[in-house]
Amino acid sequence: MSTTNGPADDEGKIVSLSRKGQATIPKELRDKHGIEPGGKVRIKENEAGEIVIEPVPTLRAFRGAATTDASGTGILEEERERDADRARRLERD
Repeated sequence: MSTTNGPADDEGKIVSLSRKGQATIPKELRDKHGIEPGGKVRIKENEAGEIVIEPVPTLRAFRGAATTDASGTGILEEERERDADRARRLERD
């Protein structure tokens, strides 16, 4: 399975699906959003009927969180806000 070799534009990258329906997330996006090999993403349909792919934070991302002054609730609220911002950016594109 391969992505197109052309540059990304406002419409995004085009990727091919394997016979099993698998797609590869382009490296630039994996790097930008911290999606590591073996990582997980959430795939859902938004209200407009668009397919949205969101990175799911790993436990490694939360490692050491207890050593900060922030509460667990505060950390989760920040992560949810980042997710909401990411969803708004994806909806605009």
